[in-house]
Amino acid sequence: MIKLTTARTTGLIYLGLALTGFFAFLFARQHLYVDGNAFKTSTNLVDNEMLARWGIAAEVALVGFQALAAVWFYKLFRKKDSFGAGLIAIFGMVNAGAILIASALWLVALNAAVSGGAMISPAGDQAATAQLLFGLHESIWLVSGLFFGLWLLPMGYMASRYNMPRALTYFLYVGGVGYILSTFVLIVAPGQTSLAEILPIPATIGEFWIIGYLLFKPVEV
Repeated sequence: MIKLTTARTTGLIYLGLALTGFFAFLFARQHLYVDGNAFKTSTNLVDNEMLARWGIAAEVALVGFQALAAVWFYKLFRKKDSFGAGLIAIFGMVNAGAILIASALWLVALNAAVSGGAMISPAGDQAATAQLLFGLHESIWLVSGLFFGLWLLPMGYMASRYNMPRALTYFLYVGGVGYILSTFVLIVAPGQTSLAEILPIPATIGEFWIIGYLLFKPVEV
């Protein structure tokens, strides 16, 4: 029987975060939200209600995994450097709170499109209300990129303190900076979506690498 060490538990939680995030944001949301087209977004929500509900459920699960990951990373790293471990926990919790708010907005957008109608929609305009709420969801995800990035910087530092591969720490550092830069690119130059999508790529590599490392390599606690 595989022993669930602190490191392995942290890796499993982080894997859960990654998988729920992939389904919620990169799959379900991509099939539903159409920027600048309220009618299409509302129609997608109505026609794909169960996909939207599973997407919201996955995003709420992501929040839970994010909060647990923040706590378990602190538990894993605190003996070596409580300040670095504390930063991971704080940034992770802030990010979890932001995404929880985004999830609530997505749920209300869905309700506006498929059921609530005139009761929660100004002038009974369900499509416009759903688009506005879903747009707020998108904006929260956008600005939360700051904390996606900040979360990875102390993680890279702690990875170096635990003598994890130097390339892994490099991807975490560069990925963290990439997420932060991507956030400001989308705010200042919203048309530069290709650049904004490229900048966080090292983060994806670093995150899956550290998940694998925590799951399969011994980490001294």
